[in-house]
Amino acid sequence: MKISDAYVIVTSPGRNFVTLKIVTESGTYGIGDATLNGREMAVVAYLEEHVIPALIGRDASRIEDIWHYLYRGAYWRRGPVTMAAVSAVDLALWDIKAKAAGMPLYQLLGGKSRERVMTYAHCTGKDIEGCLAEVEKHVKLGYRAVRVQAGVPGIPTIYGVAKREGERYEPADSELPAEHVWSTEKYLNHVPKLFAAVRERFGDELHVLHDVHHRLTPIEAARLGKAVEPYHLFWLEDCVPAENQESFRLIRQHTTTPLAVGEVFNSIHDYRELLENQWIDYVRTPLSHGGGITHVRRIADLAALYHVRTGFHGPTDLSPVCLGAAIHFDTWVPNFGIQEHMPHTPETDAVFPHDYRFEDGHFLVGEAPGHGVDIDEALAKQYPYKRASLPVNRLEDGTLWHW
Repeated sequence: MKISDAYVIVTSPGRNFVTLKIVTESGTYGIGDATLNGREMAVVAYLEEHVIPALIGRDASRIEDIWHYLYRGAYWRRGPVTMAAVSAVDLALWDIKAKAAGMPLYQLLGGKSRERVMTYAHCTGKDIEGCLAEVEKHVKLGYRAVRVQAGVPGIPTIYGVAKREGERYEPADSELPAEHVWSTEKYLNHVPKLFAAVRERFGDELHVLHDVHHRLTPIEAARLGKAVEPYHLFWLEDCVPAENQESFRLIRQHTTTPLAVGEVFNSIHDYRELLENQWIDYVRTPLSHGGGITHVRRIADLAALYHVRTGFHGPTDLSPVCLGAAIHFDTWVPNFGIQEHMPHTPETDAVFPHDYRFEDGHFLVGEAPGHGVDIDEALAKQYPYKRASLPVNRLEDGTLWHW
């Protein structure tokens, strides 16, 4: 299966997406997701200038060899742009191989470990009552797990909360980074009240998650984790910046609240100390950022040794290609935990026809050969790229802070 062609498709049916299509001499093709929110065109340039020329003429079935060729051949290993490009190639090659075998991707990986994939929904509100209304709506849709985020009095804009009730939350809301204001003390004083309200109204059976978005110091995160223990969260996500992995040692010493991290990680090396010391409970790296299936399954295998489960990142800036491949991975991986779910726009679903489906709070994997997601290239051309950037944060005194 020699690779005869490969090219990049950039489209914006609600969000910006970068898709890599690899074609073999037999006409079989596979597609991969190379989207990197706010840095899409850097990935496009890297794919077109460095990766695609190196792919032509190679055997598409040699996935492991091609992965190491692209990873080691870059010399400056890892990094978000490189790993997004490697991920796209890897997902496309696994798609091709599964199609050539005539089987859905999960079968090629080893078959089903479960019949359905539990997901969690995003529930936000300008205040606690608004968030509770969103939780109720999603519980009626069948979700057994919800991520709750609510506005904090005195903070005009907060991560995860739409500017207007009922509106989709979109963090990449301007061409250049918007500047938001943050107060740790106001947040820490307020957010436990949200979890108390959720438990009071919906009881103990509903899984409740929360994203701190890297905004706390280790001792502040420890305070939060301890304060919310009575509400037994499913997880507390990204409670500190994770460049210093040992930060989680201090947090772990003070709380039994489960911890999740990794959506900005792109290598198994980002996890090594976290896993070996059992400081976290869930790994979050998506297939489109962490080197594709070839590399992320190694992360999952290492995590399994330490009783850590998967909880893949799944916002709407990852295309249905990434989500479809993730559902196959989730269906197979023994140490599955949960899959993030933010519904794509109808326009996105039309551009990326797929055979996975959502039902009663779960994803059901498709049976088409490959990962089951395609791209309508003609329709994709109707949605040109629009530059969009994520915000930055400042403390109330003007100090630049984590976002």
